[in-house]
Amino acid sequence: MSVRRVRYNLKAIVLSALITEVLFWLVLGGIYFVLLKFVPTIRFHNPKVAWGLLLVPAISIIYVFVIRIKNKSIAAYSDQSLVPKVIPGISTTRAVLKFLCLRFGLAFLVIAIIDPKVGTKMQEFETQGIDLMICLDVSNSMLAEDIQPTRLEGAKRAMYKLINGLDGDRVGIIVFAGNAFVQLPITSDYEAAKLFLETIDTDITSVQGTAIGAAIDLAMDSFDPKNQGNKAIIVITDGENHEDDALGSARRAAAENVTLHAIGMGSIEGAPIPIYNRYGQQTGFKSDVDGNTVVTALNENMLREIVEEGGGILTRASGNYVGIGELMSSIQQEEGNELQTFEFAEYEHRFQWFLVAGLFLLALDTLISERMKNWSKELSVFDV
Repeated sequence: MSVRRVRYNLKAIVLSALITEVLFWLVLGGIYFVLLKFVPTIRFHNPKVAWGLLLVPAISIIYVFVIRIKNKSIAAYSDQSLVPKVIPGISTTRAVLKFLCLRFGLAFLVIAIIDPKVGTKMQEFETQGIDLMICLDVSNSMLAEDIQPTRLEGAKRAMYKLINGLDGDRVGIIVFAGNAFVQLPITSDYEAAKLFLETIDTDITSVQGTAIGAAIDLAMDSFDPKNQGNKAIIVITDGENHEDDALGSARRAAAENVTLHAIGMGSIEGAPIPIYNRYGQQTGFKSDVDGNTVVTALNENMLREIVEEGGGILTRASGNYVGIGELMSSIQQEEGNELQTFEFAEYEHRFQWFLVAGLFLLALDTLISERMKNWSKELSVFDV
């Protein structure tokens, strides 16, 4: 009579650990980006603790090695017929369940320490500053790499630095390519502005082009009509292939006492426009109908004409540096106005959900036994 070999199914356990890690990070990443896009008031009380999530996968590796050592110990018995009596009821299924409880329990505890919180109460504040609308070009030409790493990323870094330098001012964001739309209404919530900034890329609009005039007009219409104080617009673009009356829009801004500034992204020599597949891999460069590589260059003359009409200044980015110091100084010198603004004054902590879930799973881990009461009668796809 043959003796059944009693051991853990190592292949099934390794597969379970791999699937768990892949699904965990895919779901976590998806939830994070959805929250950034649709819940701009979310904050993290201890964001630095997020690095702790990278340590949790180590549990999967340790778990696989422990199971491997257990199998070797079982195999070391000289008489395999005694194994079911010495180590009764070994169950791969229960071992996997215990691992899942431990792994996700610890992950939830780390998230509880990170402590996500959501703004729940608005409060009105009196601030002194100017209203600032930033118009960002998101056309495909902004993917050119004559500004490192790309024109668009360089522009976003400049905006991030600009927002960090604001104090008492209100800021709004407009994105444009062939058309323009408001990405962030004017606000004094700088953290929300930076969160919205992270979600901007060239896929945000399907209509290509460089509608600078439309962006300026939309910025003018987006200012608070009740505020008669100082206002400014910053256009960040390479200025290429503009297709509307940008100069006319600049004149309108000047006529309504709105200062218009510009940041030119790109080099005079120009650079090709990379093409990426859906996996984010570069597959070549954009070409014209004759198969020649398209080179996109900064239209500095057009931007200079716009700021001359708008009464502002023009700065130009080069290499991996976007010089906005002069621009920030110019904005800060403008006399501030008394502004009525709303900010989130209270945030509701959500760590309790994750703390309860984590403790429940860890408790469940201690209650589940790896061994069955009657292993010969229990059936599982893992226990082979």
